[in-house]
Amino acid sequence: MKSRTMALALLAAFAASPAAAQQCGGDFDAWKQTVAAEARAAGVGETGLTALAQAGVDRKVLEHDRAQGVFTQSFIEFSSRMISDYRLQQGKANLEKYADIFARAEQEFGVQGPVIAAFWALETDFGAVQGDFDTVNALLTLAHDCRRPELFRPQVVPLLTLIDQGILPAGVKGAWAGEVGQTQLLPSDYLARGVDGDGDGLVDLRNSAPDVIMTTANKILSRGWKSGAPWIEEVRVPEAMPWAQTGRTNKLPLSQWAAWGVTRRDGTPLTDNGLKAGLVLPMGHKGPAFLTYDNYDVYLEWNQSITYTMTAANLAARLAGAPAYDRRNPEPGLDGGQMKELQHRLQAKGYDVGGIDGILGTNTREAVRQEQMRLGLPVDGWPTPALLAGLDQGSRGVGE
Repeated sequence: MKSRTMALALLAAFAASPAAAQQCGGDFDAWKQTVAAEARAAGVGETGLTALAQAGVDRKVLEHDRAQGVFTQSFIEFSSRMISDYRLQQGKANLEKYADIFARAEQEFGVQGPVIAAFWALETDFGAVQGDFDTVNALLTLAHDCRRPELFRPQVVPLLTLIDQGILPAGVKGAWAGEVGQTQLLPSDYLARGVDGDGDGLVDLRNSAPDVIMTTANKILSRGWKSGAPWIEEVRVPEAMPWAQTGRTNKLPLSQWAAWGVTRRDGTPLTDNGLKAGLVLPMGHKGPAFLTYDNYDVYLEWNQSITYTMTAANLAARLAGAPAYDRRNPEPGLDGGQMKELQHRLQAKGYDVGGIDGILGTNTREAVRQEQMRLGLPVDGWPTPALLAGLDQGSRGVGE
């Protein structure tokens, strides 16, 4: 692989191109000619350009992109399925098997082994399921499509560069969204963050566990990971407290949470570690509760779904020795149809819910919090049938 400096320079130059970020749609073959010109200008040779020329649209990729129903599941539903006995057992086994590599990753990048292992588990079951989509077709399909070109178009030249340099074969297979390797990295991260962990002169993220571990640690560090710091801590919350102060972004000293009655999971007082944390209630104030530190925010750089990130953070905590979280007794939430109805009604009130998709995303949670505050309900971001029924009470809109 070329030096990381060269890779970063290539990525920076490509990202600066207005065409890279804006062009999508239209005739696919004509669009590929524009991409080819950009790739050639970035130094991609005939091997990479041939792979581009042979690429076609994969309709199954578009179907997957439009139907991400997994994120309509609640945190308890999703995490119960994803934090399996198999992943816990294999995670611990791999932490032991590659203990020296994990130790080196933490020394060089400051990322704890269980954090790396959790992503490794969730993404591909430690390399067992890496995906069977043609990566060039998948990425070109998503880059050409105009739903999210800003995410996928900047990945095309890095992918062609990896192929041109012989790091990946032209027919490489991976996930439907263009990720490759055992922790499912997009090509730009593969190119810029790749680390040769086993010293063989190659960065092979499909077959080399040392390369996977070291590269994944480097990627996590690049998103802002703070060396040796915590990421999540399960807590117990009282029956009543200033719920409006909860939420990931409202980070407060642990002494303040303790003053409001928040304790450790076992009921003992919180230990003030000098850090600030937000109180996250993924299923409301009657469900599981977690303090999330700055390092948890890095999880959202990996995947913006709170359901996925809370699951990944909890799996890492389990691999680090924590017990299974306490589900407590959350209030019943909304089904898919009710969630879409909620989003329609919130949108009609002037809120930006980020689309009517039935998924409780960040925008929808924030709108729910605003309506809970208006209606005098606990402000925890968890939509219930009672909230849905009460939305028409009063007439005050977003700006009133």
